[in-house]
Amino acid sequence: MKNLRSIILPVFIAWIWISLCEFGRNQLWLIAIWTKHYENMGLQFPTEPVNGAIWGLWALIFAILISIISKRFSMRDSTAITWFFSFVQMWLVIGNMKVLPVEILTYAIPLSLIETWVANWIIISLRDKLNR
Repeated sequence: MKNLRSIILPVFIAWIWISLCEFGRNQLWLIAIWTKHYENMGLQFPTEPVNGAIWGLWALIFAILISIISKRFSMRDSTAITWFFSFVQMWLVIGNMKVLPVEILTYAIPLSLIETWVANWIIISLRDKLNR
């Protein structure tokens, strides 16, 4: 039971952290940029609850990825690997689809690095503490 808790609780807390970061950055702080970009394409920026649920699922998968990768790599390497495979890959895909407002990267790159580092720190430190 102790071992299961040391896996689930860190992932859950990191999932909450990631979700709050993503919501704050994209739905509160950068919403005007997203909305304008979508309007310029003749589209409406998706803000329905189902879109939030999908982002919540993305955040959970990201937290699980961090949990798995951080068991085998250092904090620095785990942060780099998980950031690259979660954010850089996403930006390449949505950039290729022309739905990425490139100007957000000025904010999104440093903030997503911090988000990823903190999520790694949460998972690693909490897992270590719970396994003592």
